[in-house]
Amino acid sequence: MTALPAAFLHAPLAHRALHDKAAGRPENSRAAVRAAVAKGYGIEIDVQLTADGRAVVFHDYDLGRLTIETGPLRQRSVAELQAIPLMGGTESVPTLTDILAEVGGRVPVLIEVKDQDGALGPDVGALEAAVVEDIADYAGPLAVMSFNPHSMAAMKRLAPHVPRGLTTCGYDPAEWPTLPPKTCERLRGIPDFEHLGACFISHQASDLDRPRIAQIKSDGAAVLCWTIRSAQAEAEARRIADNVTFEGYAAPIPAP
Repeated sequence: MTALPAAFLHAPLAHRALHDKAAGRPENSRAAVRAAVAKGYGIEIDVQLTADGRAVVFHDYDLGRLTIETGPLRQRSVAELQAIPLMGGTESVPTLTDILAEVGGRVPVLIEVKDQDGALGPDVGALEAAVVEDIADYAGPLAVMSFNPHSMAAMKRLAPHVPRGLTTCGYDPAEWPTLPPKTCERLRGIPDFEHLGACFISHQASDLDRPRIAQIKSDGAAVLCWTIRSAQAEAEARRIADNVTFEGYAAPIPAP
Protein backbone atom coordinates (compact mmCIF):
# COMPACT_ATOMS: atom_id res chain seq x y z
CA MET A 1 0.00 0.00 0.00
CA THR A 2 1.30 3.44 -0.98
CA ALA A 3 0.49 5.96 1.74
CA LEU A 4 -1.63 9.02 1.05
CA PRO A 5 0.65 12.09 1.08
CA ALA A 6 0.26 14.19 4.22
CA ALA A 7 -0.78 17.21 2.13
CA PHE A 8 -4.17 15.57 1.56
CA LEU A 9 -4.88 15.77 5.28
CA HIS A 10 -4.18 19.49 5.71
CA ALA A 11 -5.92 22.00 3.44
CA PRO A 12 -9.55 21.16 2.53
CA LEU A 13 -10.14 19.87 -0.99
CA ALA A 14 -12.12 22.11 -3.33
CA HIS A 15 -14.85 19.98 -4.93
CA ARG A 16 -14.41 20.07 -8.71
CA ALA A 17 -11.91 22.84 -7.91
CA LEU A 18 -12.94 26.21 -6.49
CA HIS A 19 -15.84 26.69 -8.87
CA ASP A 20 -18.22 29.63 -8.90
CA LYS A 21 -20.23 30.12 -12.08
CA ALA A 22 -21.18 33.68 -11.10
CA ALA A 23 -17.48 34.52 -10.93
CA GLY A 24 -16.75 32.88 -14.28
CA ARG A 25 -15.28 29.71 -12.80
CA PRO A 26 -17.20 26.62 -13.99
CA GLU A 27 -16.65 23.35 -12.12
CA ASN A 28 -13.55 21.38 -13.14
CA SER A 29 -12.29 24.34 -15.19
CA ARG A 30 -8.83 25.82 -15.41
CA ALA A 31 -10.16 29.04 -13.85
CA ALA A 32 -11.54 27.10 -10.87
CA VAL A 33 -8.22 25.31 -10.48
CA ARG A 34 -6.27 28.57 -10.57
CA ALA A 35 -8.54 30.01 -7.88
CA ALA A 36 -8.06 26.97 -5.65
CA VAL A 37 -4.29 27.10 -6.02
CA ALA A 38 -4.28 30.83 -5.24
CA LYS A 39 -6.15 30.16 -1.98
CA GLY A 40 -3.98 27.20 -1.03
CA TYR A 41 -6.74 24.59 -1.23
CA GLY A 42 -6.29 21.04 -2.39
CA ILE A 43 -8.25 20.10 -5.51
CA GLU A 44 -10.67 17.29 -6.29
CA ILE A 45 -11.40 16.76 -9.99
CA ASP A 46 -13.21 14.20 -12.17
CA VAL A 47 -11.97 12.54 -15.33
CA GLN A 48 -13.86 11.06 -18.27
CA LEU A 49 -12.67 9.31 -21.45
CA THR A 50 -12.89 10.88 -24.90
CA ALA A 51 -13.60 9.16 -28.21
CA ASP A 52 -9.88 9.27 -29.00
CA GLY A 53 -8.81 7.75 -25.69
CA ARG A 54 -7.77 10.84 -23.73
CA ALA A 55 -8.56 11.79 -20.14
CA VAL A 56 -10.47 15.06 -19.82
CA VAL A 57 -11.55 16.81 -16.63
CA PHE A 58 -15.36 16.76 -16.58
CA HIS A 59 -17.90 15.34 -14.17
CA ASP A 60 -20.94 14.36 -16.22
CA TYR A 61 -21.35 11.72 -18.90
CA ASP A 62 -23.49 14.12 -20.96
CA LEU A 63 -22.41 17.57 -22.06
CA GLY A 64 -25.80 19.22 -21.54
CA ARG A 65 -25.56 20.52 -17.95
CA LEU A 66 -22.15 22.13 -18.25
CA THR A 67 -21.65 23.16 -21.88
CA ILE A 68 -23.61 24.66 -24.74
CA GLU A 69 -23.75 21.24 -26.43
CA THR A 70 -25.61 18.02 -25.56
CA GLY A 71 -24.90 14.31 -25.95
CA PRO A 72 -22.34 11.88 -24.51
CA LEU A 73 -18.89 13.29 -23.90
CA ARG A 74 -17.53 9.82 -24.73
CA GLN A 75 -18.47 10.36 -28.37
CA ARG A 76 -16.36 13.52 -28.74
CA SER A 77 -12.65 13.84 -29.42
CA VAL A 78 -10.34 16.13 -27.50
CA ALA A 79 -10.25 18.49 -30.47
CA GLU A 80 -14.03 18.67 -30.54
CA LEU A 81 -14.24 19.27 -26.79
CA GLN A 82 -11.69 22.05 -26.99
CA ALA A 83 -14.10 23.87 -29.29
CA ILE A 84 -17.08 23.56 -26.93
CA PRO A 85 -17.37 26.40 -24.36
CA LEU A 86 -18.18 25.63 -20.76
CA MET A 87 -21.22 27.54 -19.54
CA GLY A 88 -20.44 30.27 -17.05
CA GLY A 89 -16.95 30.91 -18.33
CA THR A 90 -14.77 31.49 -21.37
CA GLU A 91 -12.94 28.15 -21.41
CA SER A 92 -13.52 24.75 -22.97
CA VAL A 93 -13.29 21.24 -21.48
CA PRO A 94 -9.70 20.80 -20.21
CA THR A 95 -7.57 17.70 -20.52
CA LEU A 96 -6.03 16.17 -17.44
CA THR A 97 -2.63 17.37 -18.61
CA ASP A 98 -4.02 20.91 -18.88
CA ILE A 99 -5.13 20.82 -15.25
CA LEU A 100 -1.94 19.29 -13.93
CA ALA A 101 0.02 22.00 -15.73
CA GLU A 102 -2.12 24.63 -14.00
CA VAL A 103 -1.48 23.09 -10.58
CA GLY A 104 2.22 22.49 -11.10
CA GLY A 105 2.60 20.49 -7.90
CA ARG A 106 1.67 23.42 -5.65
CA VAL A 107 -1.35 21.76 -3.99
CA PRO A 108 -2.57 18.15 -3.79
CA VAL A 109 -4.73 16.81 -6.62
CA LEU A 110 -7.33 14.11 -6.00
CA ILE A 111 -8.54 12.53 -9.25
CA GLU A 112 -11.87 10.73 -9.28
CA VAL A 113 -11.92 8.26 -12.16
CA LYS A 114 -15.53 8.16 -13.31
CA ASP A 115 -17.10 4.76 -13.91
CA GLN A 116 -16.99 3.81 -17.58
CA ASP A 117 -18.64 0.39 -17.19
CA GLY A 118 -22.11 1.78 -16.51
CA ALA A 119 -22.78 -0.46 -13.52
CA LEU A 120 -19.56 -0.28 -11.49
CA GLY A 121 -18.46 -3.50 -13.16
CA PRO A 122 -15.27 -4.86 -14.75
CA ASP A 123 -15.46 -3.18 -18.17
CA VAL A 124 -12.75 -0.65 -17.39
CA GLY A 125 -9.14 0.02 -18.29
CA ALA A 126 -8.97 2.55 -21.11
CA LEU A 127 -9.56 5.60 -18.93
CA GLU A 128 -7.23 4.31 -16.24
CA ALA A 129 -4.48 3.79 -18.84
CA ALA A 130 -5.01 7.34 -20.13
CA VAL A 131 -4.73 8.72 -16.58
CA VAL A 132 -1.55 6.76 -15.92
CA GLU A 133 -0.01 8.14 -19.11
CA ASP A 134 -0.88 11.72 -18.16
CA ILE A 135 0.40 11.53 -14.57
CA ALA A 136 3.59 9.61 -15.34
CA ASP A 137 5.89 12.63 -15.06
CA TYR A 138 3.86 14.63 -12.54
CA ALA A 139 5.87 15.43 -9.42
CA GLY A 140 3.29 16.95 -7.05
CA PRO A 141 1.08 15.22 -4.45
CA LEU A 142 -1.54 13.21 -6.32
CA ALA A 143 -3.97 10.37 -5.61
CA VAL A 144 -6.71 8.56 -7.53
CA MET A 145 -10.08 7.15 -6.48
CA SER A 146 -13.30 5.79 -7.94
CA PHE A 147 -16.68 4.45 -6.95
CA ASN A 148 -15.82 1.45 -9.12
CA PRO A 149 -13.47 -0.99 -7.34
CA HIS A 150 -12.53 -2.49 -10.71
CA SER A 151 -11.15 0.88 -11.72
CA MET A 152 -8.84 0.93 -8.74
CA ALA A 153 -7.83 -2.67 -9.42
CA ALA A 154 -6.74 -1.45 -12.86
CA MET A 155 -4.82 1.43 -11.27
CA LYS A 156 -3.15 -1.00 -8.88
CA ARG A 157 -1.99 -3.03 -11.86
CA LEU A 158 -0.98 -0.11 -14.09
CA ALA A 159 0.54 2.25 -11.49
CA PRO A 160 1.00 0.51 -8.13
CA HIS A 161 3.04 3.43 -6.79
CA VAL A 162 0.17 5.92 -7.10
CA PRO A 163 -1.92 6.27 -3.90
CA ARG A 164 -5.43 4.97 -4.55
CA GLY A 165 -8.69 4.95 -2.68
CA LEU A 166 -12.40 4.38 -3.04
CA THR A 167 -15.19 6.90 -3.31
CA THR A 168 -17.87 5.40 -1.05
CA CYS A 169 -21.35 6.04 0.27
CA GLY A 170 -24.39 4.40 1.83
CA TYR A 171 -25.52 3.07 -1.56
CA ASP A 172 -29.19 3.74 -1.06
CA PRO A 173 -30.82 1.85 -3.98
CA ALA A 174 -33.14 4.81 -4.55
CA GLU A 175 -30.09 6.94 -5.35
CA TRP A 176 -28.50 4.26 -7.56
CA PRO A 177 -31.34 3.16 -9.87
CA THR A 178 -28.95 1.60 -12.39
CA LEU A 179 -27.48 -0.79 -9.81
CA PRO A 180 -29.17 -4.00 -8.63
CA PRO A 181 -30.04 -3.87 -4.91
CA LYS A 182 -27.61 -6.74 -4.26
CA THR A 183 -24.79 -4.71 -5.77
CA CYS A 184 -25.69 -1.76 -3.53
CA GLU A 185 -25.73 -4.06 -0.51
CA ARG A 186 -22.31 -5.45 -1.36
CA LEU A 187 -20.66 -2.11 -2.06
CA ARG A 188 -22.15 -0.58 1.10
CA GLY A 189 -19.81 -2.77 3.13
CA ILE A 190 -16.71 -1.52 1.24
CA PRO A 191 -15.51 -5.11 0.84
CA ASP A 192 -12.77 -4.37 -1.72
CA PHE A 193 -10.78 -1.86 0.31
CA GLU A 194 -8.13 -4.16 1.72
CA HIS A 195 -7.38 -6.28 -1.34
CA LEU A 196 -7.06 -3.19 -3.52
CA GLY A 197 -4.28 -1.91 -1.29
CA ALA A 198 -6.25 1.31 -0.87
CA CYS A 199 -4.96 3.90 1.57
CA PHE A 200 -8.07 6.10 1.92
CA ILE A 201 -11.74 6.47 1.29
CA SER A 202 -13.73 9.55 0.39
CA HIS A 203 -17.09 8.84 1.96
CA GLN A 204 -20.54 10.42 1.85
CA ALA A 205 -20.63 12.89 4.74
CA SER A 206 -24.11 11.93 5.89
CA ASP A 207 -23.03 8.30 6.31
CA LEU A 208 -19.79 8.71 8.24
CA ASP A 209 -21.00 7.19 11.50
CA ARG A 210 -21.15 3.59 10.26
CA PRO A 211 -18.96 1.00 12.02
CA ARG A 212 -17.18 0.10 8.78
CA ILE A 213 -15.86 3.65 8.49
CA ALA A 214 -14.56 3.50 12.05
CA GLN A 215 -12.86 0.19 11.27
CA ILE A 216 -11.12 1.56 8.18
CA LYS A 217 -9.90 4.56 10.16
CA SER A 218 -8.72 2.44 13.08
CA ASP A 219 -6.72 0.31 10.65
CA GLY A 220 -4.70 3.41 9.77
CA ALA A 221 -6.32 4.52 6.52
CA ALA A 222 -7.35 8.13 5.89
CA VAL A 223 -11.03 9.07 5.82
CA LEU A 224 -11.98 11.96 3.57
CA CYS A 225 -15.59 12.94 2.94
CA TRP A 226 -17.88 14.58 0.38
CA THR A 227 -19.49 17.04 -0.15
CA ILE A 228 -19.46 19.70 2.60
CA ARG A 229 -21.35 22.94 1.96
CA SER A 230 -21.19 24.87 5.24
CA ALA A 231 -18.94 25.50 8.23
CA GLN A 232 -21.46 23.72 10.46
CA ALA A 233 -21.47 20.62 8.26
CA GLU A 234 -17.68 20.68 8.19
CA ALA A 235 -17.44 20.76 11.99
CA GLU A 236 -19.81 17.79 12.20
CA ALA A 237 -17.93 15.80 9.56
CA ARG A 238 -14.55 16.41 11.17
CA ARG A 239 -15.62 14.48 14.26
CA ILE A 240 -14.81 11.47 12.09
CA ALA A 241 -13.26 12.59 8.80
CA ASP A 242 -9.59 13.54 8.51
CA ASN A 243 -10.37 16.07 5.80
CA VAL A 244 -13.30 17.38 3.77
CA THR A 245 -14.18 18.00 0.16
CA PHE A 246 -16.13 21.26 0.07
CA GLU A 247 -17.93 23.74 -2.15
CA GLY A 248 -19.99 26.89 -1.82
CA TYR A 249 -18.23 28.45 1.20
CA ALA A 250 -14.72 29.44 2.26
CA ALA A 251 -13.50 26.40 4.16
CA PRO A 252 -10.79 27.42 6.65
CA ILE A 253 -7.27 26.12 6.15
CA PRO A 254 -5.79 24.88 9.44
CA ALA A 255 -2.62 26.45 10.70
CA PRO A 256 0.53 24.40 9.95
